[in-house]
Amino acid sequence: MEKVDQLDLKILKIISVNARIPFKDVAAVCGVSRAAIHQRVQRLIEAGVITGSGYTVCPKSIGYSTCTYVGIKLERGSMYKDVSMQLETIPEIVECHFTTGSYTMLIKLYCRDNEHLMDLLNNRIQQIPGVISTETLISLEQSITRTVPVCTEFLDD
Repeated sequence: MEKVDQLDLKILKIISVNARIPFKDVAAVCGVSRAAIHQRVQRLIEAGVITGSGYTVCPKSIGYSTCTYVGIKLERGSMYKDVSMQLETIPEIVECHFTTGSYTMLIKLYCRDNEHLMDLLNNRIQQIPGVISTETLISLEQSITRTVPVCTEFLDD
């Protein structure tokens, strides 16, 4: 990964708060040209520093009222990649992590209701070869949503 400098951090701090801010406004705050901002952002995207773009859709507004975390235990940790590929075919799963601790994997998914959740658990997730058990945690309310803070302390001078 390319080194991130002070200007990159300043740009990231601005656009992480408002991804739709015009580059000319970012350039004015940073004291550089709009072209320089465009080039920097493009380089940050290509380097994988900036990931994703687009809009975040509120799941409840389109019928997904149940947010759930599922801890998954596998027969062997080495099965993670194969199981992950199978989980990727389930569109309701929005995150998948290989973890330490009680579970081999932790997934986040959205369902229409508890019946839909039960169907996904019983007929999709628990049917994947290598999955030996699951534990389901239903989110009652999400209190915090944010990205990591962009700060300059982590830069080597």
